[in-house]
Order: sequence, then C-alpha cells, then structure tokens
Amino acid sequence: MTANTNKGVLAESHRWDRKALRVTEIFYSLQGESRTVGLPTVFIRLTGCPLRCQYCDTAYAFNGGEWMSIATILEKTDVYNTELITVTGGEPLAQSLCLSLLAALCDRGYQVSLETSGAMDLSKVDSRVVTVMDLKTPGSGEQIRNNLENLNYLKQQDQVKFVICNEKDYQWASEQLVNYGLAETCEVLFSPSYGQQNATQLADWILRDNLPVRYQLQLHKILWGDEPGR
Repeated sequence: MTANTNKGVLAESHRWDRKALRVTEIFYSLQGESRTVGLPTVFIRLTGCPLRCQYCDTAYAFNGGEWMSIATILEKTDVYNTELITVTGGEPLAQSLCLSLLAALCDRGYQVSLETSGAMDLSKVDSRVVTVMDLKTPGSGEQIRNNLENLNYLKQQDQVKFVICNEKDYQWASEQLVNYGLAETCEVLFSPSYGQQNATQLADWILRDNLPVRYQLQLHKILWGDEPGR
C-alpha cells in the first residue's frame, strides 16, 4: 500500500474527530538527520515538551500550537507528494494521542519515523514506526530524564542518537554503546551539538576509537540555520 491509497476517503479516521492533538506546524522539507537524511519529508511537529535540553532549537514548540483532529492532520499531510513522514516535537509522546496518530499514518501507507527523547515510554509505539530515540547526554542537562527501560523496546529498524556537546559526552556515549550493546540492537548515531562541539574533532574521535556508529551532521542547520519550518 502506498500513501496515495484512499486519500480521498477519511472514513477510517472519523473516530478521531472528537479528539485532538496540539500541533505547532506541519511542513515539507529535507530530512536533516537520521537514516533518511536528505530525502524530502513531511514533518508533523507536535506542541509541548517536559524536557529543557540546554541546546534545544525548537523552544517555540513548547507552547501554543493549534488543536487538530487526526483526520485534519491526515488531510493536511496528504497534500504533499511524499511517502516519508516524521512526527517530532517538542516531545511528541508527551501527548498520549500521538500513538493513535502514528498508527493512523502507518495505516495510510506512509513510511513513518518518530523523533523522541529517551524519557517517554516507547512500549506502545506501533511496530511499523521507525523510532529515532535521543538518549540524553550529560551535556544536555537532562540525562536524569533518560528511561533506560526503553532500550528493551528498540527494534533493528530503529536508531539511537547521541547529541555530543563535549569530550565528556563523547566518553559517556561510548560507554553506553558498550554497556548496552547498542550497535547490536540498532543503528547508533553520534551528532555534534551545533555550535558547541567541533564537528571535525568528533569525527576524529570516532575514527580513532573505531566506533560502530554513524556520524551525522544536521543538514537542515547547515542549509537554513534555526529557521522554523525548515
């Protein structure tokens, strides 16, 4: 099934009409990170987040937003000609109805990814969704919020991301990689915190230590900086 299947029919979504999610923005851009980096993607950015990472670049999504039913979100998403959908935040799983949104998008034939912190329960996320879980480093200021139980729910298709702010973060992330056998569970991403960790230095550390991780830069930051909706 493709994302074009039954786009003109919202009957399967009518049951969601009385429930709503708070949405900051729905936009079309290039995926800036993760396995599908560089590919045209529709982003659904949900409002609200219980974390306050010191490097957060989407603080504008902490508050405000527009209440939308899942049916409305599907209608707005369907206008774009792409198979890839990313549900992000804020912290999307802070809204319990996000789980239903993820399932509805999968039912519609989209390839769905979820960008989430390591703080929220992943046990009920639809198995068809590719989860990109950001395990918070000491430098984030939110390490204490990590729910390590989530490591039990990661699938081979999923990814764990470490945003590296400094050498201490790099050493900590390297230890988690070994202690939890993360590279044997799923793909692991190391990313330099934009404007904090020197990108070349992080690349050199990874090569020096021969780590089984994917190095990634935030493509959207390189292209558009911190511009919302890009």
